[in-house]
Amino acid sequence: MKLVGKYIDRDRSGHVTLRPEDDEDMWHLYNIISEGDRVRAPAIRRVQNVSATGSTESHRVRLSLTLAVTRVAWSPSTASASDPSSADASSSASQATASLQITGRVAVENPHVKMGAFHTLDLEANRDVRIEKEEGGWDSVALGRVEESCVPGRGAEVAAVVCGEGSAIFCLLSEHMTVILQRLEVPIPRKIATGSSGHEKGLTKFYSSLYASFLRHIPFSNPGLRAIVIASPGWVRDAVLDYIMAEASRTGNKALMGARNKFLKVHVNSPHVHSLVEVLKSPEIISQLKETKFAREGMMLDKFFKMLGTDEMRAWYGPDHVALAVDRGAVGTLLISDELFRASDAGLRKKYVALVEDVKQRGGEVLIFSSMHESGQQLNQLTGIAAY
Repeated sequence: MKLVGKYIDRDRSGHVTLRPEDDEDMWHLYNIISEGDRVRAPAIRRVQNVSATGSTESHRVRLSLTLAVTRVAWSPSTASASDPSSADASSSASQATASLQITGRVAVENPHVKMGAFHTLDLEANRDVRIEKEEGGWDSVALGRVEESCVPGRGAEVAAVVCGEGSAIFCLLSEHMTVILQRLEVPIPRKIATGSSGHEKGLTKFYSSLYASFLRHIPFSNPGLRAIVIASPGWVRDAVLDYIMAEASRTGNKALMGARNKFLKVHVNSPHVHSLVEVLKSPEIISQLKETKFAREGMMLDKFFKMLGTDEMRAWYGPDHVALAVDRGAVGTLLISDELFRASDAGLRKKYVALVEDVKQRGGEVLIFSSMHESGQQLNQLTGIAAY
């Protein structure tokens, strides 16, 4: 994200102009824009002109509109392909992108659109978005999100391939998002039913498809990528990594062979996306990524659950109980989901912002969990707020 312009008054009103560059920037905008804000961005509108003879002419016009926001809708990117050997399946998986739509009434006069008319803006990458908030709108959480989104060098830090026998899920983990790049499923006949030949052919096809998808989706040569996790139950992760390295050696892929020290094998209980929580709690990952935001979130949430099981009087969750603990100065660490700051009720948002600021003023630590990570989704199941 690029910060194009910014003006915040003392009463915390003002405007910020941002230029999103990728899906994660769209996620940041989704968390910054609230109902009641004014958003100005490029749009395409169909305009009808009526001639003197009564005939109508319709054409599309690109213009910039300012909307008084009534609704913000986020659709994450999704990818699903049964077999990447199908060209159509692989292309659809790689081209899926997130979308952010802003709906509201036109708040500034425009020669093509009437004041008060409803419109929906589809925000696009590399196009400026101006966000204007009224008094008190630019609170510490909103401004913190703007500053965090504009940090240079941000991006995916961990790639993960969660495997089972015949299945694989390719993911990229950044500070605020878990992006599923592709879901791969290749049927493998059972040994008992068809004999070893059919089973071995199925495994060979699976490994070959997985390797092709790995090369297409995982940016292993990117210096910012700190780890490539191969996670699975049982022995699958060992066979997958051996096959990847063997193919890299056979084809002379020096970049992939040079990234060998980035690979980590991690045991998980099931070959599903939610197993990424186990991955982030594994000692191998903690030792390498303990200072990253999403790994620390997983560690702190795990610590909360352990404390809840052993000393429940020191672990609190739920808005009322956490507010009481904060009021008594009994909170050292506050875990709160970004979903709570998207509340349509402005008073409710102010309540959570006040809790965050209170804990920080008392010297406590605040972790704002992203609900686009598995750890954030787990926290949402506990009302979205916890403390110890």
